[in-house]
Amino acid sequence: MSKQEHAPKKSTEERQSEIGRPIGYFELIRYNSNFRCLWAGQVVSLLGDWFNLIASAILIAELTGSGLAMGILFTIRMVAPFVIAPIAGICADRYNRKHLLIITDVARAFIVFGFLFVQDESHVWLLYTLTTLLFAVSGFFSPARSAILPDITSARELGTANALGAATWSVMLAVGAMIGGLTTGLFGSQTAFIVDGLTFFISAACLLPIKLPGPPSAAPGTPARAKLSALRYMFQHPDILFIAMHKAAIALLLSSGFQIVQIEIANTHFIIGVGGAISLGFMYGVNGVGSGIGPILVRHWTGDQDRLLRISISIGYLIGAFGLVITAPLYDFTTVLIGGFVRSIGGGIVWVFSTQLLLQNAPNEIRGRIFGTEFALFTLMGGIATAVVGALLDQFHVHTILWGMVALPLIPVVLWSLWQIRYNRMKSG
Repeated sequence: MSKQEHAPKKSTEERQSEIGRPIGYFELIRYNSNFRCLWAGQVVSLLGDWFNLIASAILIAELTGSGLAMGILFTIRMVAPFVIAPIAGICADRYNRKHLLIITDVARAFIVFGFLFVQDESHVWLLYTLTTLLFAVSGFFSPARSAILPDITSARELGTANALGAATWSVMLAVGAMIGGLTTGLFGSQTAFIVDGLTFFISAACLLPIKLPGPPSAAPGTPARAKLSALRYMFQHPDILFIAMHKAAIALLLSSGFQIVQIEIANTHFIIGVGGAISLGFMYGVNGVGSGIGPILVRHWTGDQDRLLRISISIGYLIGAFGLVITAPLYDFTTVLIGGFVRSIGGGIVWVFSTQLLLQNAPNEIRGRIFGTEFALFTLMGGIATAVVGALLDQFHVHTILWGMVALPLIPVVLWSLWQIRYNRMKSG
């Protein structure tokens, strides 16, 4: 059992003094074999994820030609893990997190191969069903992976591991989306689905060497807070609640709806490849580069310091709004790529730094449930955003929708700033 599970919860100041100088990225990969295995599995798995996203999006656009149908697909991708997330969080706290990750990878591999049977418009129901199953199973993966990081890293390594994991997500978004777009555009969606299925098997193999302590529930005398539901704990600790809501805010106001808009732009405005698959791949690619670069650059200023991480979250939302301003006119494809790049820098900062704040402040015995609840809120808001934007695309021009999205990221800036004022007063009082 890890020491964190028995140690009393420490103040923010005590945790900051223990962290000291964060370890380097290459140093972490070289000397921490557990994280190296987790990271290798992430690299391979994410490559397949983006293949699947591009292939599914292009396939549904070709089969239906409907913005609403596209919105339903992305809504399913969000709602399915939302339903599973509360159970997934409990599992991440109760069972071996490594085993959960491996089981979900293998299950997803078999599900993905089912996409090969989607051949024409009459099979759209099968595409929706398989997507539901795939992302329901993925709902177990995300909380377990987030919760496992402090189990396999020290205090000095944790911030670096979180930033590197997020940067890897971004890099694989860039690489996977562009390669996935090229593969789908040149060879069709079936090839992309085959690659996706194989990557899950490889990812599971990468995770096998990880060595973990026993499940948190096995510890005698587990603190009473371990028996709390995540929501109850979060309402008792409102700072944790507000931090956990940032990903939901990103999904609702900055990210998920924009994904639908990107598909419309690729499919009707700047068409490169079959159904705009290559142009869509490039748009997702620059999103990945931006969301990876942003947190890494800003982290040189913030380190893992609590106060600076909180300030940077507000800055991230403002950068995201500026990216939407650049994109909205749709002057040309280059401008769209630049706008998406800037928007993703802001979103990446909010995502990575809110995760870091949770990792530094959430107790281990309930950490899986907190990340499960956070993921549930993220997927719920993402589902709402994709459904609304998908329906709006059938009624309004994409220009109108983009300009309407510009002001939305300012809402969490105001709310988060107000909470920080109150939080600082509570700390000083």
